Amino acid sequence: MKINLLDPSQISICVLRTIVLLNRFVIGISMVTLNQITPTPAMDLSSCRPRMDLLVSRRQKEKVLILMGATGTGKSRLSIDMATRFPAEIINSDKIQVYEGLDIVTNKITEEEQCGIPHHLLGIQHPNADFTAQNFCDMASFSIESTLTQGKVPIIVGGSNSYIEALVDDEDYGFRWKYDCCFLWVDVSMPVLHSFVSERVDRMVQNGMIDEVRKFFDPNADYSKGVRKAIGVPEFYLYFKMEPFLDEENQAKLLKQAIQAVKYNTCKLAFRQLEKIRRLMNVKRWNIHRFDATQVFRIRQHGKAADEAWEKFVAGPSTRLVEEFLYNVPVEVPPASVASRDHNIKQCLVV
Repeated sequence: MKINLLDPSQISICVLRTIVLLNRFVIGISMVTLNQITPTPAMDLSSCRPRMDLLVSRRQKEKVLILMGATGTGKSRLSIDMATRFPAEIINSDKIQVYEGLDIVTNKITEEEQCGIPHHLLGIQHPNADFTAQNFCDMASFSIESTLTQGKVPIIVGGSNSYIEALVDDEDYGFRWKYDCCFLWVDVSMPVLHSFVSERVDRMVQNGMIDEVRKFFDPNADYSKGVRKAIGVPEFYLYFKMEPFLDEENQAKLLKQAIQAVKYNTCKLAFRQLEKIRRLMNVKRWNIHRFDATQVFRIRQHGKAADEAWEKFVAGPSTRLVEEFLYNVPVEVPPASVASRDHNIKQCLVV
């Protein structure tokens, strides 16, 4: 008799999906029960109102923070800012960064940059496996509940807007019924962002991107699946394939073309991500709060001045908004706490 064994990663996803489905079943039963409660003719509704208010107050939704933005705009930096100012854990929503390996190509936040903040769904999937929107929804839901049980705020951050949409606007609207969401969008004007993206790709090359991708080169592999579909991998396929047969001059020419393709495709990705965010705002009417970081990127070479601009235009306003979202009233952060926090995370992130 032939026995089909499931991949361990698929088993874990099945377990998580079962937990999520059971949770939704309990929510559905609760909603049906509430809908079936109807007043009798003899019931005095005015006398019941205080108890109903008490029921509503007990049904306070859990808070979830969601950070959005095009690639390279500083989403990870803002997530660390928020997680060091509020008790929180970070849940990755980048469908490529979920895979193991290619840390330079996928721009994964490093352990040092994480500043000790727990990160979920980061580098946990086999490089050759599929990771669907449903897989993300199941695993993210589990991570959200795990974070909330510790009394912390889940911060979902990443550029895969279609996955975020699948999570928030699920079929039965269970997510919206259960959680109160605050959406923050870090935006940068496209011309300025394109210039930054070009510089970032050059830094990635200097930091060893070519050798990193070379280790994943396989002429027989499926480049539409797993981590190999990441921007920065298929662009080098022809270069690695032809490299042994070319002289140095033609190797350099082909390498330059590959790097330019990475820059071009990254800029295209940023434009698509921006379009999706605007669709969520204008068509689906998501209440997304936009913070313009363009000035930060314009003076990004000026060190302290750029950090001050980030605090002024992005981190500071975001902090005040999140304070109101979490606590319903503005809360001032004492200057000493700010100074201490800034000292501790000085080396955490660059934009």
